[in-house]
Amino acid sequence: MELVINGVKQELAAKTIEEVIAHFGLTGKPVVVEADGAVLTQEQWTATEVREGMKIELVHFVGGG
Repeated sequence: MELVINGVKQELAAKTIEEVIAHFGLTGKPVVVEADGAVLTQEQWTATEVREGMKIELVHFVGGG
């Protein structure tokens, strides 16, 4: 299915937001997720199904100096 992840169209076989996060290797990391304009809590990731054309923003934090 085609999704728009951080402004880029991508083909993913994910069914839920949790699967999208896993696809990008972000499981267990501090991530903020916005799906179609709504910020989701971590508890919502497993229950939120993705739809064709859904716009998802993933923001994760990177340390460094």
